[in-house]
Amino acid sequence: MAMDVSTSYGQIEITDEVIATIAGIAAMDCYGLVGMASRSQLKDGIAELLGREKLTKGIEVRTNNNDVEIDMHIIVGYGTKISEVAHNVQSKVKYTLDQMVGIKVSDVNIFVQGVRLVNEE
Repeated sequence: MAMDVSTSYGQIEITDEVIATIAGIAAMDCYGLVGMASRSQLKDGIAELLGREKLTKGIEVRTNNNDVEIDMHIIVGYGTKISEVAHNVQSKVKYTLDQMVGIKVSDVNIFVQGVRLVNEE
């Protein structure tokens, strides 16, 4: 489902895929986030880490009468405080969508699918 934004120049239609892409890119800027996990595949209890080109597979966007709710399935880095990473992702996604698109997000639900050891190089 697409969201319509009205401006003085006319109507803008923003699809859920675009909202998910912006949310995924914003989330990847957060410290402690290793990546997105696929929301549909759990193999033997192990979450699949998605590459940057497939970020939207770990994000579900629901729009309902200009009310936007986002579910994000993430993988965090070992040694980071999970609640802080989740809070930072929520804040960053809400702020970025508000600034870039002018969309007020009501909820950003975080589902931590796994913890990975991050290689420091």
